Amino acid sequence: MTVVGPFGLSVQDRDLTRDVQAGMEAVEAALIEAVKSDVPFITVTASHLIEAGGKRFRPLLVMLAAQFGDPAAPGVVPSAVVVELTHLATLYHDDVMDEAPVRRGAPSANSRWDNSVAILTGDFLFSRASQVLSDLGPEAVRIQSDAFERLVTGQILETAGPRPEDDPLRHYLDVISGKTGSLIAVSCRFGSLMAGAEPWIVDLLTQYGERIGTAFQLADDVLDIASDGHESGKTPGTDLREGVPTLPVLMLRQMPADPADPEDARLRVLLDTDLAADDAAHAEALRLLRRHPALERARRETLRYAEEARALLDTLPDCSAKSALQELCDTVAIRTM
Repeated sequence: MTVVGPFGLSVQDRDLTRDVQAGMEAVEAALIEAVKSDVPFITVTASHLIEAGGKRFRPLLVMLAAQFGDPAAPGVVPSAVVVELTHLATLYHDDVMDEAPVRRGAPSANSRWDNSVAILTGDFLFSRASQVLSDLGPEAVRIQSDAFERLVTGQILETAGPRPEDDPLRHYLDVISGKTGSLIAVSCRFGSLMAGAEPWIVDLLTQYGERIGTAFQLADDVLDIASDGHESGKTPGTDLREGVPTLPVLMLRQMPADPADPEDARLRVLLDTDLAADDAAHAEALRLLRRHPALERARRETLRYAEEARALLDTLPDCSAKSALQELCDTVAIRTM
């Protein structure tokens, strides 16, 4: 049994293993080339997160989706580079907005240099993604443009917060759909489209990408609370500190207060305070939320989205790539346990 890609994804088919590993290696080499600049300092800053590693979840989905057509088609690897460069660019910007000191187990770009350098480096990566994209044709440009609009809209919705008449949980899921689901859906779309898969397969895999992308982000948000930071590569409780309500907090808000549980009452008080200004209060809130039933509810919701993604694959032709996509539904969910 061979292991390829993130999350310890196991693949028993040697041909699939060979194709996926070759594709991922080509993507990695292309990413290194794509961030090179005539200005040495830009090369250093743009290479920062690539050198820090990462799951490369989006390129992996491109490679697996391409198995439903010709995985060696010339547009497959460049399209994977486009989605990963776009993702990396958003991380530079996200860390500035979150004031995050750590990304992928290394100092974030904004903490290593400053916010201006991080923002401009993200812009540089967007420009390089556009250069690669331009060679893939007008349809690819339109697909990526639509996804990028959704991504930015999701970020703006998160920044603005829900309106008084909005359901906070629905607003949160709309944010995730834009910020995360859009680009992961495009990963599946690009892989299958560039490989020449049948249109119905392209559409189905795009829907799968949207669902697994939601599950992926929900799992990340649970990890932000539940992990010690080693698995996520981020400082635990970042969203909690910044007052950004993610699924565990929103689940708690939907649950009635338990008058017999002093920890429940204390946690609700803490969540209404400025946790960014008080490290001790932040640590206490994180500890209490880890023990609260809301975290388990958030885990179950993550599993629900993963199962929806799995169900979409039922009508695909049976093959090793289908099995791998099904396994991703399990491994993404398991990350929350």
